[in-house]
Amino acid sequence: MKIATLLSAAGALVSLSALASARPMTASSPLTALAVQTPVNLRRAASFAILSKAGISTIGTTTIRGNIGASPITSTGITGFGLTMDSTNLFSTSSLVSGRVFAADYAARTHNYLTAAVGDMETAYTDAAGRTLPDFTELGAGNIGGMTLYAGLYKWGTGVLIPSNGVTLSGSGTDVWIFQIRQDLSVSNGAIVTLSGGARASRVFWQVAGQATLGTTCDVSGIILCQTNIVLNTGATLNGRALAQTAVTLDANAVPPELTVTSARLTRWLQRLALGDAHTTGVCVRIPSFRIGDRQKGRCPGFVPLGTVSSCSEPT
Repeated sequence: MKIATLLSAAGALVSLSALASARPMTASSPLTALAVQTPVNLRRAASFAILSKAGISTIGTTTIRGNIGASPITSTGITGFGLTMDSTNLFSTSSLVSGRVFAADYAARTHNYLTAAVGDMETAYTDAAGRTLPDFTELGAGNIGGMTLYAGLYKWGTGVLIPSNGVTLSGSGTDVWIFQIRQDLSVSNGAIVTLSGGARASRVFWQVAGQATLGTTCDVSGIILCQTNIVLNTGATLNGRALAQTAVTLDANAVPPELTVTSARLTRWLQRLALGDAHTTGVCVRIPSFRIGDRQKGRCPGFVPLGTVSSCSEPT
């Protein structure tokens, strides 16, 4: 009897010790991540605010800051934009898009670049989905409303809901958040993903195996890497990128929010950089702590229109 009692007590002590050392299943306190995450490399997909394999459609007054592209679907899959083809056949323009519009049935150069960009988008999705040793699993049983989440790797085997009270991502400008979502991402009407402490939308990655749906007038920050559709309902704002392996549907949205540009000529430079204009080399346009584009060594730039342009160098 005494031996049994001693074994029982020892077992209880072991259990208490394990419980004390285990990572709590909450992200409401600043915990150290198991491993510091590096940003997901978008490569050529970073040239686009919206990139889709099956089409991009919009109704209402949508505002897109940056380039959009679709492949392998042709330009017939880009609807509601009132496209005007450029004489070079490399791209088209739209009053709703500050950058350029690219489709698989444009010039061969455009077709080839889009094929590579879509491949990079898929590689980025696989990278985000394949990260191991999550800091938090099944947090909130998929409901993260009202939480403050610190940098790290989050994993759910279900869908994730951001209800109307929103969620806060708190960290520095070098921190990275990766959210692995096995099913759908649903953002309720009016919900806000708030960035605090210097956190940057360009370092937030929502990897969604199902559909990503942004409710009316919600405000979401981050890069959505979606295996299926991305749907933005009326008045929703995406402060980041929509990269979908099927379609993107818009309804009077802002993607991303407006970039403050003090010079119309700067806008023209960004447009010239879109597919690597042979007459535009060595251009680097910066915003605080982040590079928008770089044409050096033949690389096509990735536009990240977040914040205010602080300096730039004139193209040659």
